[in-house]
Amino acid sequence: MKLTRISSIRLIPLSFMGAILIGALLLVLPISSASGQWTDFITALFTATTSICVTGLVVVDTFSYWSTFGHIVILFLIQIGGFGIIAVISMILLLSQKKFSLSGRKMLQDALNLDTDTGVLNMLIRIFRGTLIVELCGAFLYCFAFVPRFGLAKGIWFSLFNSVSAFCNAGIDIIGPDSLISFSSDPLVLVVTMALIILGGLGYVVWFDLTMVAEKGIKSRFNPVQIFKRFSEHTKLVLTLTFALILTGWIVIFFAEYNNPLTLKEMSLGDKLLNSLFQSVTLRTAGFASFSQGGMTEVSCLISYALMFIGGSPIGTAGGIKTVTFYLAIMGIISYIKSEDSNIVFNRRVSDESIKKASAIVYVSMFSVILFTLLLNATNHVTLQDALFEVISGLATVGLTRGITTGLNIAGRLIIIVCMYLGRIGPISMAIFFAGKGRQENKRKYIEGKFFVG
Repeated sequence: MKLTRISSIRLIPLSFMGAILIGALLLVLPISSASGQWTDFITALFTATTSICVTGLVVVDTFSYWSTFGHIVILFLIQIGGFGIIAVISMILLLSQKKFSLSGRKMLQDALNLDTDTGVLNMLIRIFRGTLIVELCGAFLYCFAFVPRFGLAKGIWFSLFNSVSAFCNAGIDIIGPDSLISFSSDPLVLVVTMALIILGGLGYVVWFDLTMVAEKGIKSRFNPVQIFKRFSEHTKLVLTLTFALILTGWIVIFFAEYNNPLTLKEMSLGDKLLNSLFQSVTLRTAGFASFSQGGMTEVSCLISYALMFIGGSPIGTAGGIKTVTFYLAIMGIISYIKSEDSNIVFNRRVSDESIKKASAIVYVSMFSVILFTLLLNATNHVTLQDALFEVISGLATVGLTRGITTGLNIAGRLIIIVCMYLGRIGPISMAIFFAGKGRQENKRKYIEGKFFVG
């Protein structure tokens, strides 16, 4: 198989760009809108971008503006965006029994963000199979809530759409204009959505490690602690960080919103606990909302910024800088303060290269947040708080908004389109893309200079 002679550094951003343009051209067509009218290109481009980049920010109501054909296009874009363009193309070629060259395997390795191309085709098959199984299970469970409410045909269609959107962490729904706010007292819908969001955000590597080790542990009659110890260091770190972040967000949001009449105050204690937990989970790049985001307190906004910025875990459907990236960047700071020569996680040493990469991702992402927040604030009549929320939501491919997305002017919409695109492919990847060359060794040797820091 010869995907192309273009390096993956260039092909991956270009493939997403191409898919976005194709999606936009399809959504422009009269058949895609419920009114049967042509859609302006910026609206179609924004919708295609938010779908491919599995973000969830929308400038028109998805459920009412688009036709059934438009919804199908959006669903396919979400699914393709969740898998990744290269992975989808590779799977199609694999199903057509095409042979993979070494360069093709390398391209797929980069697309899946793996550190080796060994077993990459087998992993691709497992990813597709596992994703379809989880999405179908999610759709089946949703049917118990949606079919009685919307009827058989609509209920099944809504269930399938919502399941794919939740697992891919897209946050786009076709149920109504208020996301899942009308289901804020429905434990089934909220719990299934949270489960799909978490499964998609854990990452495929963690999936496979969990199933393999848990299966062996159950057969050997190990207790949960013994099973946990047998997970890989990456899985243990991801699970620990995911639990800690969700728990922290849950506690902070519960107490910050407990007496807020715009969010949780009128709910029962059980619904308050459930909805504050749902909010903490959906901030992990999912974009579904069970209460008004614009009515949240400043404390909740602050924790939202942090949770959205960090996002989910590597090699999955989630966005953000990723949990492991955040942890390694903090670890690098702590080890420098403590003058430690090595960084140890679960009795394994973290390479200096990983620490540097994590730090670079955090710094570039923070710079992107500041830059685009200033641009959005300068071009639109929005508060700094709302602009910051919108930009982080776009860059982290979350999709939550404080109600300003539909009111953005053309400049604002283009800014968010760029944010969503960068969030999907990564600011670092984009910087390398424009640099034109991969990393190179500096062959020139210079005399060390004296620079004063701090």
